[in-house]
Amino acid sequence: MDFFTLIQGQLGFFLLIFVRISGIFMIAPIFGSRNITGRVKACLALIITYIIFPLIFNSHTPIPEQFLPYFFMVMGELIIGLILGFVSSLIFSAIQMAGQLLDMQIGFGIINMLDPLSGQQAPLIGNFKYILALILFLAMNGHHVLLSALFASFKLIPVTGLVVNVAIAEFMINMIGNMFILALKISLPVIVSLLLTDMALGILARTMPQMNIFVVGVPGKIIIGIFVLSIGLPFYIFFLELAFDGMYKNVFHLLSFFYSS
Repeated sequence: MDFFTLIQGQLGFFLLIFVRISGIFMIAPIFGSRNITGRVKACLALIITYIIFPLIFNSHTPIPEQFLPYFFMVMGELIIGLILGFVSSLIFSAIQMAGQLLDMQIGFGIINMLDPLSGQQAPLIGNFKYILALILFLAMNGHHVLLSALFASFKLIPVTGLVVNVAIAEFMINMIGNMFILALKISLPVIVSLLLTDMALGILARTMPQMNIFVVGVPGKIIIGIFVLSIGLPFYIFFLELAFDGMYKNVFHLLSFFYSS
């Protein structure tokens, strides 16, 4: 049978695959960037759908002919893609949150930059850490891992095979809570050093009341914060490698979680 004839005969199955791939391309790192236009994302999703369609096609999969049941199937496939993209983007949200905390402590809280990837205002240090994390993500072939996870999702969760499990909510809540913990771990060295600096400035203000601590403290905190941040960059990169490994495990664990349901 000709491949185009196969697609024409199973257009509903083809569109369900396309919807799941489009879902992960909406919010996943790199693929969900605002720099990539909607047409490019749609064409890329269509190409990937065209490639993997013969590999996962199952003629025994029932495709309803009525609009409403098919609409619910489309929404189910979209939810799977969105969940995969959301889980993979949580670590980058934690990095931006850590940058926001650092900017407030160092004194860059009123300085924001336009993040070209998200199209939103981002903190100065947070944007720097975010771009560095994206570079490391590409260097570690994280986008390849996401594509392999997307392909594995069709093996573990067949098309029209989504089963809603209440325990998924607990899993997602734990991941969001871990995001806040991760943001605190990233910003902890600089926060501790600035806390010690505030304590030293407070002692200095008590011993030398005639000194204007505000004039000395603001540039001093900026210098100390940037100094500690520059020293901690190698550790930050090593920490990101561990965090990305955890992200990959979470993505595949989520797939196995769907499969076990």
